[in-house]
Parts: sequence; C-alpha cells; structure tokens
Amino acid sequence: MSKFQLPKAINDTQRVFAELCEKGGGIKGGPARTKVLELIIDSGKSLNKFAYAEMEQALKDNPIANPWHVCFAVGLCWGHLAVLSPDFIKAAVSFLETGSMSSLHSASGFHYERGPDPISQSLRGGRMLFDKVVLPKTLPETLKGVGRAQERWLTPIISPERPKYIGSWNATAMFMTALFAQPSLAATLVTQEVMLPPGGPIHAGLSLLHKTHVLAKAPDGSELDDAAFEPGSIYANTALMAELLKGTSGSNLVEIHSGLYMLGTRFAGSDKWF
Repeated sequence: MSKFQLPKAINDTQRVFAELCEKGGGIKGGPARTKVLELIIDSGKSLNKFAYAEMEQALKDNPIANPWHVCFAVGLCWGHLAVLSPDFIKAAVSFLETGSMSSLHSASGFHYERGPDPISQSLRGGRMLFDKVVLPKTLPETLKGVGRAQERWLTPIISPERPKYIGSWNATAMFMTALFAQPSLAATLVTQEVMLPPGGPIHAGLSLLHKTHVLAKAPDGSELDDAAFEPGSIYANTALMAELLKGTSGSNLVEIHSGLYMLGTRFAGSDKWF
C-alpha cells in the first residue's frame, strides 16, 4: 500500500501513477522518477494526438478569422471553461472580432458545471486585451516570435486593471494553442521560451509530483484561474516542467504539460480521451 494519500484515480494515467507509488523505488520511498516521466510523456503524446487535430480543425473551420482569436477560443475549451464545439469556436471568434452580443450569448451556452459566466467574462476580457495589444497578423513561426507576442499580451494583464477571468490560464493558453497549430514548432519547445499555463490540473499534477518526491520544489501560485494573478508562477511552474524534461530524450514541454494535465485533472471524462 502506498504511503501517499492520493486522490481517487479517474483515468489510466492516474491509475498507473498510483501503482508506481505503491511500488516505490524512488527518493524517500516515492515512485521511480524514470517510470513516472515515461508515464507523463506517454500520456502527453496520447493526449496531444487529439489536441493537434482539434487545433488544425478549428483553424480550417475559420479560415478567414484572426488566428489568435481561434487560439484564444480553443484555449477556453482546453481549460475546461467551454465545451469544444465548432459552433462555440465560431461564436467566440465572432464576439472577439465584432463584439456581437448575440455571439457572446451563443458562446456562453457551451458551458460546463461552472456555468456561463466564466465564458462570458473570459471573452469580454479577451476582447479588451485584443483591443490593447498589437499581435502579429499571423502566428509566429519561431519560438522567439511566439515568446515576444506572449510578453506583449502579459504586459496589461500584470496591471491591477486586468480583466476578470484573465488569470494564469487565460493569460497563457492562447500561446500554447498557437504552438499546437504548428506541431513541428511545438516539438522544439524544450526551454522556457514560451510560458505554458500553470494552474488547474497542471498545478495539481506538479503538486502530486512534489508530494511523492519526484520534484523537490512545490509549484507556485494557485489552482484557480481567477485567483490573484501571480506572473511569477507562470515562469516558476514552466521551469518545473523544464526540470522534469531533463534526463529525457526526444520529448518536449508540450508533452510534459499535457501529461501533467492527465495526472492532475479531476474531469471524469478524461478516462475516455484515449
């Protein structure tokens, strides 16, 4: 029996992790680090097969839209704020582009258990930021370019007047989805050139790895996307993902990130994703 009190496993990634914790073999009786990293990377690869396809389809369905608007909308879905649907993406993109209240109302209908307000507030906040921040007309084709765009986006978010619901997830998810729009570029992310979303299931996954002594340091910040915005947590937690990547071969941070998502999520539907 594992000495660690783990949340009830709701998907295969979490079940295998619990088995690894029972076997031990790692630091202070924790799971073997090599086996845990293999699990995280394999889970990330499996989830990303669907993520790459979802991002590709979203861009194909909205060929004349601002690609950043599509990336922002998909980020809301991946953050479990909105149900992934072509109709949601279309409505969300329409609101970000035009400010149409009917589009906002339509998009807000694609909510999960948290209701329509997180979608509505996220889209309103996103539209405010798009009005303030000048981003490249097309998605940058280099990590440096994506990173520079992210720096521009973060500048007004750090201020006290940041829009509601533009917390750690909505501040960064758009740049993660921009990487998924370019699989070959995403595969090259092995350092913190682009910051990845640190909250929610990612924070929970990193916390589990710290609790079981796979990571020496606990994640910064909060699991909640609308918590007081702490820009330092974005950098610190992406650094923890980079730390996990050390000693592995052929992987990247988007695979680590997606594997952590599977480890930390409490969404029961994740058991059917792959």
